Amino acid sequence: MPARGSGDRTLPSEGRLATFFRPGRATPYLLVLPSVLIVALVVAIPLVVSLWSSFTPYVLMRPATLFTYVGSRNYQRLLGNTDFLWAFGRTVVFLTVVLNLEMVLGLGLALLVNQVTMGQRLLRTIMMFPMMFSPILVGFQFKYVFNDNVGLVNNALSSLGLIRQPIPWLVDAVLAPISIGLAEIWMSTSVFAILLLAGLLALPKDPIEAAKVDGCNPWQVFRHITLPFLMPFIYIAMTIRSLDIARAYDMVKIMTDGGPAGRTELLWTLVARVGYQNAQMGLANAMGYVSILLSILFTFYFFRKLSAARLYMGGAA
Repeated sequence: MPARGSGDRTLPSEGRLATFFRPGRATPYLLVLPSVLIVALVVAIPLVVSLWSSFTPYVLMRPATLFTYVGSRNYQRLLGNTDFLWAFGRTVVFLTVVLNLEMVLGLGLALLVNQVTMGQRLLRTIMMFPMMFSPILVGFQFKYVFNDNVGLVNNALSSLGLIRQPIPWLVDAVLAPISIGLAEIWMSTSVFAILLLAGLLALPKDPIEAAKVDGCNPWQVFRHITLPFLMPFIYIAMTIRSLDIARAYDMVKIMTDGGPAGRTELLWTLVARVGYQNAQMGLANAMGYVSILLSILFTFYFFRKLSAARLYMGGAA
């Protein structure tokens, strides 16, 4: 006779299906099913369609071109596309400069607030205000601040007698990227400050006290104790901000619209122009996936640095 329970292992597919749909057995899967369907409709399907279109000569006015496969021709065209190469280079430079300045300023701000004994909660709340504003709103604010004729900066400099002629902040090839960078830094430095302040509040006091007893000066304490402890927090903040900066669009669109003469055009402003103004959606999606690849590379780099920092502090990789 077969052993008791051996029939369960030889159930036909219909039997296994009936077992799965027993009362209560399939309930967790049925509850998750709406979320899975929504994610598929909102994320997965558009992602697959956009990826497919990057291998086609898809033009918005000619829907039939979506079904013409051209292989990697769009990606090959990017290698010889001067506008794309310049936008790619500007995005990397913009990301690197802004990210490092935000880190330095955020670290300094966190160190200063950490020294405050009264009203620290109020200061932490105030620090969060800039990051609560929409990038579009910040773009309009700084477009007014750097306006040639009625801008606050030019009016202040003129009142102080430092300039005689208005400075064309948003139409100069050198000053326009700096103006956008200042707006981005103003809005997002608080991300670094909040995360690093959390790290400072979690910093053990015993190693610092022991270092002071051993005669270490404040710089040595910061260099060998505080900064290594904060490095994981720094890399987490850099990962978050690198993803935001790499897809910067709103602020650049509002402040300069990629001008003057394309000198402030970044990857995603170029993608929008090629895809919606020129209607070359296949080429635009290829640019978009190159931008995604750039974000993945930065994320991978910061993740490696984060793992190394945690190992240095004696944590798990």
